[in-house]
Amino acid sequence: MKLLRIGAPGAETPAVRTDDGQTFDLSGLTGDIDGEFFAAGGIGKVQAALAEGSLPLLETSGLRIGAPVARPGKVVCVGLNYRDHAEETGAAVPERPVVFMKDPATVSGPYDRVPIPRRSVKTDWEVELAAVIGRKARYLADPSEAAAHIAGYAISNDVSEREFQLEYSAQWDLGKSCEGFNPLGPWLVTADEVGDPRTLRLHLAVNGKVRQDGDTKNMIFDVAYLVWYLSQYMVLYPGDVINTGTPAGVALGLPGNPYLRSGDVVELSIDGLGSQRQTFVSA
Repeated sequence: MKLLRIGAPGAETPAVRTDDGQTFDLSGLTGDIDGEFFAAGGIGKVQAALAEGSLPLLETSGLRIGAPVARPGKVVCVGLNYRDHAEETGAAVPERPVVFMKDPATVSGPYDRVPIPRRSVKTDWEVELAAVIGRKARYLADPSEAAAHIAGYAISNDVSEREFQLEYSAQWDLGKSCEGFNPLGPWLVTADEVGDPRTLRLHLAVNGKVRQDGDTKNMIFDVAYLVWYLSQYMVLYPGDVINTGTPAGVALGLPGNPYLRSGDVVELSIDGLGSQRQTFVSA
């Protein structure tokens, strides 16, 4: 099952897309796809409504697709979680997850334009598997408990400004929290449909040239471990987003460092989760 939000920013209609490509309106069931929706068992309610055939069709032609999760309480990111990415950036392979936070207001639609910040010379891309929390997770006893707390998965572009991130502060926040720096979607695929998140191919191209081609099997810390680990240090709430890291191929690690410029087009995909396409523009 694919959950999505359709319409202008701030006025999206919650919806569900079925395997045959039909889209149904969920506004009779919920005001939005957000933490409250997940906490109230929204996924089960949508499944039941689909089985009953009680949802109205939604015409989507020409309409914007927004981020599939509205107003996440927090976006937790994991850095250097692929061995090849750590190596390309010259960083040591971490013994524990490298955790940082990203402003939730950075979350944007999968096809929205992304502003390159003023004075930026090192705006970079990062295709990532995002896990969305569906049930409160606090001090989980073991990674095996994590699956019960995950609502589903989506594509995330953890856009980064490397000069702001690495040269302007000891923290990464400045380079991670710029406007529009977290395109998410196009939809949230429920965990039961995704299956094993350790077997997904990730792909990213810039202006048609392949830059990243990785596989989640190469994560240093898999999704279940990350959810368990994070729950030892913070409470994960329904609707929270976890960006789980990126494989090799970012501009920071490539010869010549081909950072993004206005007019560049970035296309991302992950097996079973759809695709994104963003044009980068001057702020």
